Amino acid sequence: MDNTQRKIIMKSLLVWLLIIPFAILNGALRNEVVEPMLGWIAEPISGIILCIFIFLLCLFLIPRLGNGNKKTYIFMGCIWLPLTIIIELIIGFIEGYTLNELLAAYNITTGNLWVLVLIVTAISPYLSAKIKRISK
Repeated sequence: MDNTQRKIIMKSLLVWLLIIPFAILNGALRNEVVEPMLGWIAEPISGIILCIFIFLLCLFLIPRLGNGNKKTYIFMGCIWLPLTIIIELIIGFIEGYTLNELLAAYNITTGNLWVLVLIVTAISPYLSAKIKRISK
């Protein structure tokens, strides 16, 4: 990976950081507003909204980072994925959740779409670059 590609990856971390406050706000709104009104359906709605936000953020900002190659954008997603899991676990532990409670988010049969959010987080940089035709 050359220096230009490294710079693009480093700048992409700023894009990834923008996801965190939105994800926290999305979760708070789900718990405090949407869930009391809609019940169990709030969980999947929240997951879908977060997926859409992540993808649109990437679609808008990834092209502004510079032109990379296919590997740059795939690597970007491969970095974002573990960072997202780590930050989610840290925030969850800070909020007092147990490991079992945090791992329950990975069970899609409960309506929690956290796994889909992780997939979208991992593939959005590459898909955005592909759609915007900035990948070499």
